[in-house]
Amino acid sequence: MPDSDRAPVDFRTEPSKYKHWRLSVDGPVATLAMDVREDGGLRPGYELKLNSYDLGVDVELYDAVQRLRFERPEVGAVIVTSAKERIFCAGANIRMLGQSSHGWKVNFCKFTNETRNAIEEATAESRQVYLCAVNGPCAGGGYELALATDYIIMADDGNTSVALPEVPLLAVLPGTGGLTRLVDKRRVRRDRADFFCTLEEGIKGRRALEWGLVDELVPRSKLDETVRRRAAEAASRSDRPAEARGITLPPLARTLEGDRIAYPHVTCEIDRERRVAEVTVTGPAGAPPAGLQGIHELGCAFWPLALARELDDLILHLRTNEEEIGIWVFRTAGSADLVEAYDRLLAEHQGEWLVREIRLFLKRTFKRLDVASRSTFALIEPGSCFAGTLLELALAADRSYMLAGTRPGDGRPPAMARLTELNFGAYPMPNGLARLASRFLADPGRVEKLKTLIGKDLDAAAADEAGLVTFTPDDIDWEDEIRLAIEERAAFSPDALTGMEASLRFGGPETIETKIFGRLSAWQNWIFQRPNAVGPKGALQVYGTGRRSDFDRRRV
Repeated sequence: MPDSDRAPVDFRTEPSKYKHWRLSVDGPVATLAMDVREDGGLRPGYELKLNSYDLGVDVELYDAVQRLRFERPEVGAVIVTSAKERIFCAGANIRMLGQSSHGWKVNFCKFTNETRNAIEEATAESRQVYLCAVNGPCAGGGYELALATDYIIMADDGNTSVALPEVPLLAVLPGTGGLTRLVDKRRVRRDRADFFCTLEEGIKGRRALEWGLVDELVPRSKLDETVRRRAAEAASRSDRPAEARGITLPPLARTLEGDRIAYPHVTCEIDRERRVAEVTVTGPAGAPPAGLQGIHELGCAFWPLALARELDDLILHLRTNEEEIGIWVFRTAGSADLVEAYDRLLAEHQGEWLVREIRLFLKRTFKRLDVASRSTFALIEPGSCFAGTLLELALAADRSYMLAGTRPGDGRPPAMARLTELNFGAYPMPNGLARLASRFLADPGRVEKLKTLIGKDLDAAAADEAGLVTFTPDDIDWEDEIRLAIEERAAFSPDALTGMEASLRFGGPETIETKIFGRLSAWQNWIFQRPNAVGPKGALQVYGTGRRSDFDRRRV
């Protein structure tokens, strides 16, 4: 069945609905135990044996990671393990991959990558350290999940091993950052990594420890005791407040009516003929609360957190369920003064645990735009509130258009853009740079000069001079210029656009994230379409049939 004919994927879930994970909390230590239901696949046609996973398993994992950060401030360490005897995780389900469309496979890999990046960010930024207890064979995506944690403890029992067998077994690459984390994060020697990645059966015991594939090796009988001790030690070093009360993440309010997707602060209108999603983000309706107590009392109703949740869900929905909608156009509506007031509150209390989590959530959400295989435009018009946090939408866009002056009959003042403190490092891109720093790679000093404009309203001419927008048409040219830009974009090859955008968005330094989303994603995109992997005799298609793959032996 084509992906377009299937029910849309819903990324909203909660622990009471989990099929595949057991989440438990014991004081400062939480445990996420993988217990995948074989018959619980997101789509029919495969069984999730040996803790193998599909997108549905990772949707639950993403939700659990989010909840631990917001709902459990007392948790300083999280143990990832398996609830099944003698198996940790066999990785992504091969039959699922074999029957999936190319786009589904790519989006699946992207989401799993983002979830593992969030685990690493939780360790580094939220001080909620993730550890992994490998209690059985750990292969492919299972080992990539382990690699995303900060400390890997493996049972020394003659049976438990770690492996990245994708190249010899399936003629594809580890799709969730395994290659990059092996050499960039764990610093495994290249020659050893080369051997490891061509070995179907993986490596176990003393060699796995000596090569740096795991951090600690213990007898199976002492695995639980050891990992809990290590987790308690990690939690004792965390700055997360043991006595604080968490913020409950209630079900997200969303309506789907025809081609309209609506949340309280974000709406999206899909124009299928033009292949465009028109997204409007509404600024806060009132002044921010007075101080931290007000933020905690509002909880998920606090505008920046509500915005992050809604925009995050919309991006995931469009990316997964609306493959042919290739252009996302962003507008804002509301008061720049109110947006700036909320930004001041987020800046003033940035060291407090909940405010830190809200800022990190916004950062992760904007990063989803950076790695989206969609063209993004921002339109700054009268009535907009592209200030501070919301200005990031324009800075993340491939192009931004700002109306110079006003429209006849429109009594509103001209469009303005406004910088706040949060534009200067609160929301870094995958390359580790603020979007302003990425924008002005050729003139780093310009970013420092822009700080003198914080809090000032910039009309089209001033925003253009500051380098914050791409074009500033007046009312006479506005409609035609926007229409032609969108029509032209829609006429180009989506494949070529995806490659172009991904190449242009990440100038400057490389990080593990940019290597995964740029270099690895580009290769995997190509390999997922090659006959050696997905052809009638490709490795993904004949896996488990007893037949041998028939490879095109040319190196290209």
